[in-house]
Amino acid sequence: MNSLKFADANSSFNDAKFVILGAPFDLTSSFRTGSRFAPNRVREASYNFETYLMEHDIDLADVPFHDAGNIDECGNVDEMIDGVEEAVKKILPKFPILIGGEHSLTTGAVKPFRDISVVFIDAHLDFRNEYLGIKNSHACVSRRVSEIVGVENVFSIGVRSFSKEEKNDAEKLGLKYFSSFDVKEKGIENIIRNLNLKEKVYLSLDMDGIDPAFAPGVGNPEPFGLTPNDVVKCIKMLKKRLVGFDVVEVCPPHDNGNTSLLGARIIRDLIGCTEKTYE
Repeated sequence: MNSLKFADANSSFNDAKFVILGAPFDLTSSFRTGSRFAPNRVREASYNFETYLMEHDIDLADVPFHDAGNIDECGNVDEMIDGVEEAVKKILPKFPILIGGEHSLTTGAVKPFRDISVVFIDAHLDFRNEYLGIKNSHACVSRRVSEIVGVENVFSIGVRSFSKEEKNDAEKLGLKYFSSFDVKEKGIENIIRNLNLKEKVYLSLDMDGIDPAFAPGVGNPEPFGLTPNDVVKCIKMLKKRLVGFDVVEVCPPHDNGNTSLLGARIIRDLIGCTEKTYE
């Protein structure tokens, strides 16, 4: 159990609508390591902000949400995914908000849900069948999630990097993805509006989906990315459908703190934006 709590997470578990959970794990990271430090750094950054969210006219001090700490330390990625799955099972039907850690945690987070769509914001397609011999690598997360919820229910937005093999498999299996250039041309509202989504949606934010000018401290930075406002607009468009959320791949050792601040602020925005619609 982690003693550091996300700012204003003052509710008991039983009274909470939203429950925050950290997964400090990065053993399959393929470029920069250090995302295991992110859950606590994002929590620290959360104390920078006012409780009142002007854009939503809501004070987070009045919103019942709880910080359940971090999952136990895990020796391998399979253990971590199992640990996340078990923790999310205990959180439901409350709204889970996970802080990674590497992106592979999403595989465990979506397993307890039924009949959902999953929207990824990510610079990478992450559709490899395996990477460096590991099927649950962070580079395989959208592939694993598609096997859980059905590839027709997975949508990746902000993509600007993938292998030829991933491209071929995505086209063969029918994975729907939209590049950051599509977002720039069409607008993220139009893209979200035209997705064939289930009534319930899990949103997974890999912080490298955002341009490194805004979020430099990530494991695998890719230029030509989305803006933070794109992410906020996405949350606003999905708010009536959202049932779970994660922020992953913040890498504090390669940052001056900006990326942790942005991750914390997006979590706060999501709680404020979703609070009036999620029961």
